Amino acid sequence: MSRADLAQAQLDAYNAQDLDAHCVCFADDIVVADLNGQVTRQGKAAYREAYARMFAEFPQNKAELVNRIVVGDTVVDHERVARSPQGPFFEVAAIYTFAGDKIARIDFARA
Repeated sequence: MSRADLAQAQLDAYNAQDLDAHCVCFADDIVVADLNGQVTRQGKAAYREAYARMFAEFPQNKAELVNRIVVGDTVVDHERVARSPQGPFFEVAAIYTFAGDKIARIDFARA
């Protein structure tokens, strides 16, 4: 599976709110951080817990892929996110780095 395919697989599972399929895309020691900022989550258990809460709180949450850039082993996704069909809406840049066949780190920029 290519890096872009893995990024798409986790996005598809995120949009389906399939927590198991989503989490399988990530390394056990996944790191999530704000771009150029602090680490907000570390480890798959913390990641899984945060997304389980988010899926429960926003059952209509969806992320639309606006653009994807692949540069070597890095994938950058520009996404438009809606918590429900009525909003609120926001945009993110998700920068994925990989270890083997898993996503090892995500850095988010949000507008």
